Amino acid sequence: MKRPSWSELQAVKTIAEQHSFRLAADVLGLKRSTLSHTIKGLEATLGVRLFHRTTRSVALTDAGEMLLSRLSPLLEEMDELLNDVTASGHQPYGTLRISASDAAISLLLEKVLPAFIQQKPGIEVDLAAQGQLVDIVAQGFDAGIRLIEDVPKDMVAIPLSGPMRFVTVASPGYLASRAKIKHPQDIMQHTCLRQRLPSGKRYHWEYQQNGQQFALDVPGSLTLDNSALMVEAAVSGLGLAYVPERYAQPWVANGQLITLLGDWAISSQGIALYFPQNRHMPVALRLFVDTIKATLQAQD
Repeated sequence: MKRPSWSELQAVKTIAEQHSFRLAADVLGLKRSTLSHTIKGLEATLGVRLFHRTTRSVALTDAGEMLLSRLSPLLEEMDELLNDVTASGHQPYGTLRISASDAAISLLLEKVLPAFIQQKPGIEVDLAAQGQLVDIVAQGFDAGIRLIEDVPKDMVAIPLSGPMRFVTVASPGYLASRAKIKHPQDIMQHTCLRQRLPSGKRYHWEYQQNGQQFALDVPGSLTLDNSALMVEAAVSGLGLAYVPERYAQPWVANGQLITLLGDWAISSQGIALYFPQNRHMPVALRLFVDTIKATLQAQD
């Protein structure tokens, strides 16, 4: 059997995406009659019909669906390969889409992006601040950034930070007229800034020391879903906050917040950039990973 050409296979994909021979011909820069002739020739070569055609609609047949489901990843990989070859002799370009938590984006803005944007001005970085863990492949992201514990097991993970400590903080004004906090359970007698998780559930504040563990559903009249806002509320004296230490550190340093129960604080393993391990890595992502590694080495 004669092997279909790359242009014939691309024509199938484009028609399926546009649901129209006319629109697909415009995208491909062909005459409609030429595109129709191309598909008829391909169907004759394969011995199957790929599209149901009526005067009003175009839809894939079962054979067409099977072909496209296997074909699309190959076409995308070929496009990435050609972009890599082209980029090898020119200034790299393209868009790097990353799903990340707001804490991760804050870290990138501080540690990685200044150098990357300066060195690779042709690459556009598109960061989506998403509290909820998403399927990065299904949603079209090149990579994600999350707590290492939350990275899916089938992904490649590149650490972005060391362990991340969670701290309890409050303003001096709030603490001045209230009972001392010496044990995690003392928190239950205080006003707390509660956190809502992306799932809609409230986060339980966690503490650990010498084998003792507590997960407290703390009391409070204000619930937020953003750590930066929780810190702002704590600075304003609205209650205790429980946040990653990097959010609170500037305010602790200038005396506007006080850290509590430091001996009970727990730590995450840190955050990591992650991406699929069985896919060709786009040039933009590979260069971004190289910048991350160089940044971390410089900090050691």
